[in-house]
Formats: sequence, C-alpha cells, structure tokens
Amino acid sequence: MKRFSGKTVYKGIQIGPVFVLKGRESQVKRSRITDAEAEIGRVKHAVKKAQEQLQGLYDKAVKEVGEASAAIFEVHQMMLEDEDYLEAIHNMIRTEMVNAEYAAAVTGDNFSEMFANMDDDYMKARAADIKDISRRLVSNLEGNEDAEYYSDDPMIIVADDLSPSETVQMDKEKILAFVTVHGSANSHTAILARMMNIPALIGVPLDLNEIHTGMYAVVDGFRGEVIFDPDEETCAEAKERIAQEQEKLQLLQELKGKENITPDGRRINIYANIGSVGDVGYVLENDAGGIGLFRSEFLYLGRDQLPGEEEQFQAYKQVAQMMAGKKVIIRTLDIGADKQVDYFNLGREDNPAMGYRAIRICLTQQDIFRTQLRALFRAAYFGNLSVMYPMIISVEEVQAIYNIVDQVKAGLERDGLPYRIPEQGIMIETPAAVMISDDLAQLVDFFSIGTNDLTQYTLAIDRQNDKLDAFYNPHHKAILRMIQMVVENAHKAGKWVGICGELGADLQMTEQFVRMGVDELSVAPSMVLKVRKAVREMKGSDEQQ
Repeated sequence: MKRFSGKTVYKGIQIGPVFVLKGRESQVKRSRITDAEAEIGRVKHAVKKAQEQLQGLYDKAVKEVGEASAAIFEVHQMMLEDEDYLEAIHNMIRTEMVNAEYAAAVTGDNFSEMFANMDDDYMKARAADIKDISRRLVSNLEGNEDAEYYSDDPMIIVADDLSPSETVQMDKEKILAFVTVHGSANSHTAILARMMNIPALIGVPLDLNEIHTGMYAVVDGFRGEVIFDPDEETCAEAKERIAQEQEKLQLLQELKGKENITPDGRRINIYANIGSVGDVGYVLENDAGGIGLFRSEFLYLGRDQLPGEEEQFQAYKQVAQMMAGKKVIIRTLDIGADKQVDYFNLGREDNPAMGYRAIRICLTQQDIFRTQLRALFRAAYFGNLSVMYPMIISVEEVQAIYNIVDQVKAGLERDGLPYRIPEQGIMIETPAAVMISDDLAQLVDFFSIGTNDLTQYTLAIDRQNDKLDAFYNPHHKAILRMIQMVVENAHKAGKWVGICGELGADLQMTEQFVRMGVDELSVAPSMVLKVRKAVREMKGSDEQQ
C-alpha cells in the first residue's frame, strides 16, 4: 500500500482501477542493433497494431461524435501506409544499425519539420498528424500497453498533466477520478473534474513508472491523498464513506424543481458551465436554469482542421433545442493561452496568457469569426441562445465586432437562411474592461464576469503556474471591488450581470455576491444544487453599497 498527498481541486472519494495516461513526449534512447531485418519486422508489427488501434478509435468516434470528426483517424491510417515515411524508417535502421524506436522517432521529427515549413496551410497541418502517428508507433514498439486502453469499466486517470484537448476527447462516463503530478487548481482538468462531480488531486509526487494500469487505488479529495494497492481495511472505510457521500447527494436531489429564491424573495439565476454538446446531460441532470457558459473552443480542440459552419450550426442548434427554451449563452472562440491548437499556427509566445488569443484572433482572422457567427445566428433561430465575446478591453473592439455582425447578417439575408440576432454580451475578465464598464454597458446586453482571468490579470499571477497557487487569491479585496463596480455600472445601464468563473461556485462567496447585486451565477453542473441550497438558506440579501 502506497500513500501520496496532493492538492484537492474537487472534494469527493472514489475507489477503482487505475489507468496511467503516459505523456506523449518521451526521450527515445538510441541503441545499436545487430539484426536490421528483425528490427524492421518489429516496425511492421507496430504499424499493424497502430492500424488496428486507429480503426478502433474511428469506430468509437463515429458513434460518439459523427463521421466528420472521426475522419482524422482515417487520415492517420492512410499516413501510416505512406511508402516514403516507412521507407525512411527502414533505411535508417539498415544504414545506421539503430533500434526501431529511435528510427521511428527521428523520422517522425524530420517529416513533421518538413511539413511545418511548407507554404500550403493544409500541408502545414499535417505536421501535427505525423507527430501523432510517430508517437503511436514508438509507443507500440516500446510495448506500452497503456497507449490505447479499451474497457467498459470506469477508471481513475493518473497522468503527469492533462491538456484541454486530451480531457475533451475522454469518455467522461468512464472516469472515476483524476490524479496528476503537475497542473493547477485553475486548469481545465480541474474545471472538468468539478463539472463531472468527481474527486481530483494535482501536485501528487508520483513516479509514473512505478504506477501501472489496472492496479487499484483510492482517491480521497477530502483528505487530499491517493492510496495505491489499498488493503482491505482501507477499501472498507472508503466504501463506507462513498455511501455516506451518496446519502448527502441524495438530500441535495430534493432541491430539484425548487426556485433559486433567497428567504426575503430575491431570485438568482443559477446556470451551468459546459464544454460540449455531450455535457448538456449534466446540465439537465442537475436542474440548472440554463447554460451560462458554453465553451465553444472545445469544438476546435482535438482535431486537425477548423470545424465548418454546418458542423458548428448543428452543435449549437442541438444544445439550444435540448435546453427547450432555457437560456444558452455561447462564448465565441477562446483559443490561445493554455488552449493551443496546432492548425491555428499561433506560434510560440513568451507570455501566451497576455498574447494572441480569444477575440484578438477573431478580429484578426475574421473568416474564422464570420463562420462561427453565421453558425451561431442560424442556431439562435431554434432556441433561446445568447452570444458573448471574450477578452474585451475596449469600446473599439465591441464596435468592430458589431461591424462584422452586420456583415454576417447581410450574408445570411443574401443566402436566404433563417437566423436571429441574439442577445449579445461580453466577458469582463480584464481590469481594462472593469474600468470602462460604464461605457461598455451602453453597447451590450449583458456582462459575464470571468473571474479566473480577471484574478490572473489583476494579481499578475499565471493561473496555470502551480508554483503560484499559494499567491493566487480570488477573494482579494481588489477582485471583489472590481466585481462590485461592474455590477453597479451594468445596473445603471439597465443591464444584467453574471459570474461564470470558478469563483461563482465558491459557497463562501454566494451570499456576498447576492448582496452585491449579481443577477446570475454560472457554475459547474455538479455545483448547481449546492449553490441553490446556499441561496435559499441565506440570512439576508439586502444589497449593500
């Protein structure tokens, strides 16, 4: 039995089998061989295995996300059959008498660099594909059975860290808990854990080579620890505590159908944050009044090309229809910073959180923005859909957005497509936006305060840097004063204001937000009933100035 401590990002307790998600980047050692043909035989076997894995992924993806999104796995299968690529690996083995793993890794790097330096955007995008299939090939050659794991049993995911694109591709029904060596309490892995209502630990000092897929573990988010190979007594205690937590959750279920009204009669909208169409089930299951943040960028992650207008339209339309008239607020593309997409070719930035991201990309690459807006406005025809724009810092940006909106509207008119221009708001997540919120309120229909980035920019703290977790204080007086200022300026203009950042789910702050005059709190689906309980049990809610 091995016990490790970490930082809790979501409280809860689970027991089950472990799945070790090995990092994609690893050092491949160069070894001298004596039998080149035997080594080439290993390559052929690894290629065959990779083809089978990719076919399995394609079949799974077709069922879950449709043929268009699954097509990437067909592309990878075809690239694995490329004669130039395979011959380069074989030739390196024969001429340099090196091991297959090294030859595959070096060849992958060489081909990837070649594609990345091409002028054609389509060919540039193939660089990421070459890297991916080379990693798969090397993983198979190393005998890494964890490369692809097919199981109907839910698992505890153990990893060095997880990127947004990795988490968005996971089958959420098969995840019991997250345990990572690195990561931040404000990372997208943490956000996903909170949305799914599952325990998660970060900063756990593990040697992943000593942890194996299939071994059992207890993840205890209350005590901030994970126990591998637990003994019978530990397992029995964990199961008893899981049962107790289930009882508490059952009591919360009694709040379903109840209104979010304070004891003195003030109504607060409690909505949910999600990242995909598949997450709508969590919204409905937890009785949220609507969707306060649909992170549309997750449609762009985990793939090798931009989603087209029709694909986006169908996704937005489906969410609007499933919510049956309840408000659905969709945030436009927020790529950049910690959400990197290879085919955008954003390049390396020394300070990506303050760089080329979100609305800055949309106002620069306007074709991408227009495509998304066309899909959104068409989808708005079918439900109660609102749109909000992220990372706003000026009145001029909002005016530039509206000019593009007018162009999109004219295009839809010409094409004879049914559409509706929905309610349009902006995210307040920069100090600049806070300070001119009185001017911005005259232009938009609502504000949604993104407290994650607002805290980051106000405190000059990278929220992805786990070394700074001790300094990251979302309760800082400056943040609370900013929220109060935004609320007052919105209300003076007759506009509503919500909070969609993680701070909105902080039960220590619920009563204070209501007192400030916040109209809406958008939280992880798993927190909806807990926030409802806090609102209904408040001592008082008179707004304080």
